[in-house]
Amino acid sequence: MEQIQFLPVSTLTNERRLVFYKKTYGHVALAVLLFIIVEWVFFQSEPIVRFALSLTQGWKWLLMLGGFMLATNYADKIVHTNHDRGQQYAGLILYVVAQAFIFIPLIFMATAIATQGGDNIINQAAILTLSLFTGLSAIVLVTKKDFSYLRSALTIGGFIALGLIAAGMLFGFNLGLWFSVGMVVLASGSILYQTSNMAKNYTEDQYVGASLGLFASLMLLFWYVLSILSRD
Repeated sequence: MEQIQFLPVSTLTNERRLVFYKKTYGHVALAVLLFIIVEWVFFQSEPIVRFALSLTQGWKWLLMLGGFMLATNYADKIVHTNHDRGQQYAGLILYVVAQAFIFIPLIFMATAIATQGGDNIINQAAILTLSLFTGLSAIVLVTKKDFSYLRSALTIGGFIALGLIAAGMLFGFNLGLWFSVGMVVLASGSILYQTSNMAKNYTEDQYVGASLGLFASLMLLFWYVLSILSRD
């Protein structure tokens, strides 16, 4: 049987490119919906919430971050190296579940603020995040500008951020508001890069992989927008 050759998205006709974009962003939306569902399920289990909160203290948070990175890197590898569609979806689901688990402490804190009479900052953060995500994606898709040059800066910025987080946990200092602002900038750059990568470097059958990259950047942005709004 002759193997089907899938073309790069950048070489497709406008109609086929639009179909790819719809599939990709449709999967991003489904990943967000699954994240909401899994997060709700986690919060119905007090032992899971207690366990997640117990991992926020000192070196345990580093273990949690390490486990999260292992799980998400494994999921990313499954999605991008496996041609079986079922395995790709399994990787995407694993990625979403890992995101939902690591978000438990932050969602817990934001919910506590709302319970004590504060604004519903989760909804505010979601609106701000989706607005930024939509605007940044539109910039790439409308202008067709190549943002692949951001890759090196994002990699270096990511390692610096991990180093600062580790130092903060080990030596007990608060990274502060400006670190979160810097991470919002980093996440915004990641959205520009991932959207550009989707439009130029993926083939038309790789919409699951493209959606995972966009979802990862979206959740990074949401984390730090919510962190800023949750500050006293």
